[in-house]
Amino acid sequence: MSTDTSPAAKSAVNGIRTFLGLSGLVALIVGILVLVWPAKTAVVVTAIIAIYAIVGGLVYLGLGIFSRTMGGWARVGHLVLGLLYIVAGIIAFTNLQHTAVWLAVFLGILVGIMWIVEGVVALTTLGGAASKGLTVFFAILSIIAGIILLMSPLWGAIVLWWLLGISLVVLGILQIVRAFTFSPKSL
Repeated sequence: MSTDTSPAAKSAVNGIRTFLGLSGLVALIVGILVLVWPAKTAVVVTAIIAIYAIVGGLVYLGLGIFSRTMGGWARVGHLVLGLLYIVAGIIAFTNLQHTAVWLAVFLGILVGIMWIVEGVVALTTLGGAASKGLTVFFAILSIIAGIILLMSPLWGAIVLWWLLGISLVVLGILQIVRAFTFSPKSL
């Protein structure tokens, strides 16, 4: 199998290498920030979410006000949703630290509930499972982890945040290595 050495192929390979390298670098930097300054990084993420809420609210307000095809109730719905988004964003900005803690607790509770449900669902599929012992082990582990997370959702969210940081560092390094080792044969 011969490799294409045309300028277009070289340009495509260089573009892919650049994308892999930059995405790996961004993941590595964000991962390091999460690990070195977990609380400050959580506040920055909260600020980004608050900005998103305000911008989303403005978009919904704009749709509700300027749309020529929406009926009355659709306009009202968009206006109310827009106002709710804007109010939520403004409230988040009034105290980003408290909002970050609230989001962490909320996510901890959400993940805890999802793990419990996942464990129960795994038990319901026990009849068709190829490995019943592994399915039961997974279900019990998932339910226990969910209950532990519900007992201390903030602690669980902190652990999940650290795991995210570690994952981003590892994946970022691997992506950078891929950028340097990517070859036209990969296409």
